[in-house]
Amino acid sequence: MNMIFKRKLPIPQDVKEMYPISEEALRIKENRDKELKAILDGKDNRLILVIGPCSADREDSVMEYISRLAKIEKDVNDVLFIIPRVYTNKPRTTGEGYKGMLHQPDPLRQSDLLKGIIAIRKLHMRALNETEFSCADEMLYPANHRYLSDALGYVAVGARSVENQEHRLTASGLDLPVGLKNPTSGDLSVVFNALKAAQSGHTFIYRGWEVETKGNPYAHIILRGYKNSRGICHENYTYNNLKEVISMYKEGNFQHPAILIDCNHNNSNKQYEKQIEIANDVLESREKDPEVREFVKGLMIESYLEDGCQHPDGTIYGKSITDPCLGWEKSKALIYQIADRLRKGGK
Repeated sequence: MNMIFKRKLPIPQDVKEMYPISEEALRIKENRDKELKAILDGKDNRLILVIGPCSADREDSVMEYISRLAKIEKDVNDVLFIIPRVYTNKPRTTGEGYKGMLHQPDPLRQSDLLKGIIAIRKLHMRALNETEFSCADEMLYPANHRYLSDALGYVAVGARSVENQEHRLTASGLDLPVGLKNPTSGDLSVVFNALKAAQSGHTFIYRGWEVETKGNPYAHIILRGYKNSRGICHENYTYNNLKEVISMYKEGNFQHPAILIDCNHNNSNKQYEKQIEIANDVLESREKDPEVREFVKGLMIESYLEDGCQHPDGTIYGKSITDPCLGWEKSKALIYQIADRLRKGGK
């Protein structure tokens, strides 16, 4: 076998015992879980807003970002349910590049997965303790989910992972909402198959155990655009796209149907400022069609302290080292703009 076994890593239970979450923090998370599920149930008409850096690369800048978000959350929480995006695992198309804080807690140093496991748990705990936000993370490695399972408020399965059996079955056993992105090809049948799997019960092997799941009724779809066979980006957030997805939802027997729109990635062709236009386009579709308003439950926006992106060895504090992000001032203005539109009748 061409594989070097470097060291045995601690199991999630041991890490949780070393870095326990307080009873108060658990209570806050449980309350937020209930609020988010109420939105997906249709009992709460607020719009979900998953917003934050493309990758959580530094604890200090990520916490500054989340702290700023917490200050304005108080002004908009009547119409918006904000979930900070704290993505500590990053898929890489070719396997090259920065793979996230789990791999490299210091982007300028070599991988150290033990330090990474501790770093990502501490970061999510800080967010919960200091800002009362339970955050979103991507489930890149299904077996690693339990290192953070008691702290997370939302889980996303990425476009490259959504066809994977282990991701689908693990999603079926989570007790918090899981967003499933359409695949990079844009084939909607793929993500609906993933949704059916995630909402169904299964028996399978997980972390060396035979486990049984009952299905996740809060699994739902995220539209993030796609590329065709020639590598050209196409969006799937427009009114006609939404009506197509709604039609497919109605043809199936799905619980709590919901759609979130990823305003970046292939929807924007990674032109980060276009996220503003896309968010407003989606709000317009919701305003003109009650059915779209019923199904479209949220937006995802990549945002950080500074506009754009830089190389991983860059020195600009709060600027993304992966995909380009909308800077803080533009993000803040957009959040207030969204809230104002919702209050004026787009709820």
